[in-house]
Amino acid sequence: MRLHWSWLLIALIPVFGTYYGRALRWAVFLKPLKASPSIGNLMSATVIGFTAITLFGRAGDFVRPYLISVKEKVPVTSQIASWLLERIFDLLMASLVLGFALTRVQGLGLHMGSKLAWVLAFGGRIVGLCCLAVMAMLLSLRHFSEPVKRRLISAIRFLPEARFRKIEKLITAFVQGVESTRSDGALLLVLAYSVLEWALIAACYWCLARAFAGILDLTFVDIIVFMGFVSFGGVIQIPGVGGGTQVTAILVLTELFGVRLELASAFALMIWLLTFVAIVPVGLGLALKEGLNWASLRRIGREASA
Repeated sequence: MRLHWSWLLIALIPVFGTYYGRALRWAVFLKPLKASPSIGNLMSATVIGFTAITLFGRAGDFVRPYLISVKEKVPVTSQIASWLLERIFDLLMASLVLGFALTRVQGLGLHMGSKLAWVLAFGGRIVGLCCLAVMAMLLSLRHFSEPVKRRLISAIRFLPEARFRKIEKLITAFVQGVESTRSDGALLLVLAYSVLEWALIAACYWCLARAFAGILDLTFVDIIVFMGFVSFGGVIQIPGVGGGTQVTAILVLTELFGVRLELASAFALMIWLLTFVAIVPVGLGLALKEGLNWASLRRIGREASA
């Protein structure tokens, strides 16, 4: 198997571009608390945060909000709320891509094996329900934030006092975060950055497909279909391994596109290396520059999520 290594290097450009796009989107979330957030600070925290995710799994998700709260001098609960908003918009984008993928599969009459059919049926139902709930929540909070906040706080008053106060602070911070999308301009900007994020991911996948040209023939539409299905695998993240992304990628390639198992495994491995591992040396370098080490990153993740 001969790879076109130049395309692998080119694929790094959109990969690193996704981190800049995320920093720009997070700056919009920060506007209600800070009029002019530092893109440099957001970019550094984003890169270190995704490095922590690769090393520690989903527990590393909370490193980025914590670092941003420290760098920008805003409450950490507000940045955890911004992280929730980011996840919501990513979920909406993933659902749109999956919807396109499903229509293309049905239109082309591609065969789905039993394993893949189960994954799609289960994932489609869950994400469909989540998207409806998320859209209802966003619209409610955007236009009726105070009444919704009062109802949510009233609904959790049965909790112990310490737990109630913690969740109350998170709800208040989340409502403040949603206020960043209250204006039509801000909402359109967040949506534009979300589209940019997923366009860069698609560009990375397309460059990777070019690296396998001659041994793996995937059109750009095939890549979008593939990305739509694989987006669900990213929900599961195993520290140092990656997990669901590779498993789903192999299933889609072998059962949907008829790719040999060894070739599908190599392609899935390269996706993981590009989208997860490539940022680690940069993130560790930035962390060391800021006086952070392995132990401190793990401690930050535990404290922020506690």
